[in-house]
Amino acid sequence: MPKEWRSRAAGLEMRLSLQFVRVVALGGWIGAITYFAAGVTEGAFAVLPSPDDAGLLVGFTLGRLHLMGLVSAAIFIAASLALAKSLTAVFKPAVAGVIVMGLLTIASQYHVLPRMARLRSQMGSVHQTPPSDPRRGEFDRLHKTSVDVEGAVLLVGLIALFLALREDRSPAEG
Repeated sequence: MPKEWRSRAAGLEMRLSLQFVRVVALGGWIGAITYFAAGVTEGAFAVLPSPDDAGLLVGFTLGRLHLMGLVSAAIFIAASLALAKSLTAVFKPAVAGVIVMGLLTIASQYHVLPRMARLRSQMGSVHQTPPSDPRRGEFDRLHKTSVDVEGAVLLVGLIALFLALREDRSPAEG
């Protein structure tokens, strides 16, 4: 095999490997969000003895999901930069979407969740605190914000995955 062909084959192999890494990183994050929303949260409230225990488990698990998501975002962005061989990759729609996902995740992890934890600690029991208590009202508002942010991360992730797969098609595939 001529040297030029071996070089092209190696380049194609690297490109396919980086595309695979992007799909696994983003697909894994999307799958984890879906599992968290459909399995972990529902299961925690169904099987644990109190809603407060379930809330603690969900909060702990959400922190781990956020960490996994940020690692996935870094892997996706690094693979995208390697594919493009340029920093201009950050301006591609799929990469921009993943950056938005990361920023939303950071906002939730470092701004929303700590405030919820502080309120939970002050109340002792969220479940036993009456809805008329201002702390409970603030907790409920932050909880809604947390749910909305995770929903936005999931939606942006699905769009970013679609866009990434479209970007990864070779020109011959049209």
